[in-house]
Amino acid sequence: MIDVKERLFLVFMYAVLGVFALFCFIPFWIVFINSFADESILQTAGYQLLPGKFSLHAYEFLLSGKQVFRSYSITIIVTIAGTALGVLVTAAYAYTLSHRKVKYRNILAFLTFLTMLFGAGLVGFYMLIANWLHLKDSVWALILPYLLNPFYAFILVSYYRTLPYELNEAATVDGANDLYIFFRIIWPISLPAIATVSLFYALQYWNDWYLSLLFIDNYKMLPLQMMIRQLMSNLNVMAYVGGSQTQYNVVVPTYGMQLAIVCVTIGPIVFVYPFIQRFFIKGLTLGSVKG
Repeated sequence: MIDVKERLFLVFMYAVLGVFALFCFIPFWIVFINSFADESILQTAGYQLLPGKFSLHAYEFLLSGKQVFRSYSITIIVTIAGTALGVLVTAAYAYTLSHRKVKYRNILAFLTFLTMLFGAGLVGFYMLIANWLHLKDSVWALILPYLLNPFYAFILVSYYRTLPYELNEAATVDGANDLYIFFRIIWPISLPAIATVSLFYALQYWNDWYLSLLFIDNYKMLPLQMMIRQLMSNLNVMAYVGGSQTQYNVVVPTYGMQLAIVCVTIGPIVFVYPFIQRFFIKGLTLGSVKG
């Protein structure tokens, strides 16, 4: 009887999880499949699970100019460089906060936590980046402000404190310095936590549009999210002013463009996530100590 009850319970749980997964998948499917639907179908029948007529007009219109590819390249550069530098700076700083021999680590931790409660304000932040550092209309204006996230730093601090301090002592006795200990010992056994923080940084840089709104005036330097924001605004203006969505003998696929923009935006992150997912399965502490 116990085996039968366990099997019934497993069948029930698999059914619940399957229904939940289906409800999560349906919105993505609707966005993806309707991005290939003909604009007339979207205007008359709305969003469907399987449109009656397909068209690539939305993607052709979206990819017809060079700005999409320029913005894509800017976003990719910012995401890769920002994630690499952000993880390096955050991991090193978190290791400093968690190290027992750092004299003022508690004061540094308090100051780091204070920045999570009170910000510097928009005026001071803008003056620092634009007037003092002169980073306006540059890629560094999109990278430097996010290099050290206090929340991500405390995640790594919590992980580092679970590691046995005897590793540091043994390496110090063998003559290793702090840089060697961090990069050759602490970093390899902290890959699950570092991979998690890396994904957080990648999502933050990929989805950010706020910094470009503040510091980027040259449209050629606009990242993908800001370019899409302006494109959506222009589409809405053309839809309202044009009435029939026709202007200069060009039919603008407003609804199809919106869905195509979503697919183009989330596509790379969706493909990257499966390669990092295995680190989430391992957890934050698995493999930190080998017997």
